[in-house]
Amino acid sequence: MPILIVTTREGETRNLDARSGISIMENIREAGIDELTAICGGCLSCATCHVTLEPADYARLPKMDEVENDLLDSSDNRTPLSRLSCQVTMTDALDGVHVTIAVED
Repeated sequence: MPILIVTTREGETRNLDARSGISIMENIREAGIDELTAICGGCLSCATCHVTLEPADYARLPKMDEVENDLLDSSDNRTPLSRLSCQVTMTDALDGVHVTIAVED
């Protein structure tokens, strides 16, 4: 079982036993971290599951598609290391990936 490291907006860092095959967003929500609102439930119609990553972890992720890129453009808090956590499926290859929940828009 891969480990997903999550830092909340308050700066608390938790190591989660993540399930492969579901999104990072779903793993965060299943762990009871409520500040990741994910209003659309992962349907790629909002940006409320916005996270940022360290450069090395960002490079491990699959490339984002145009819709995700457009949604991230709607965020005032987008960085070059931003992703929507609903669009990244957790896999064993992502063991140890560290995400920080972005400031809410």
